Amino acid sequence: MKQLKLTILILVCICCHLNSQAQSKPSMQFNHQAIYVANLQQSREFYSQVMGLDTIAEPFHDGKHVWFDVGRGGSLHIISGAEMKKEYYQNNHLCFSTNNLDQFKKSLEAKKMTWYNAGGQIGKTTTRADGVMQVWVKDPDDYWLEINNDKISFKSK
Repeated sequence: MKQLKLTILILVCICCHLNSQAQSKPSMQFNHQAIYVANLQQSREFYSQVMGLDTIAEPFHDGKHVWFDVGRGGSLHIISGAEMKKEYYQNNHLCFSTNNLDQFKKSLEAKKMTWYNAGGQIGKTTTRADGVMQVWVKDPDDYWLEINNDKISFKSK
């Protein structure tokens, strides 16, 4: 009987230990994306006027940073100091969802800005396999941005 009680006690201790390890696993949540740019003012104007993002407070106050709210607690940090623009792969991109892709394309037309489909065709729209429509634009430093109409992004705000 003592052997059985000891075995049960050991099993309870092991279960408690495993449970405490599972609960101590750190959880992760997206915080921010930072990009390095050659002209901070051009990037500020693009992300505020073209993309419609709102600036948020940044702690540096050094004239070299602009932070934008991208929703759900995430932010985009624009940092000046890049010597020049670079070429980036389209697969390495930021993605934003809009509730009105057609209106976004009209705003690009009004600003005489070029957009592409996923294949690089100017002025075309891509339909992904899941039915989401997307267009692609480049920011002033040639970072690729996907803009799509994925409705999931607008749930639970």
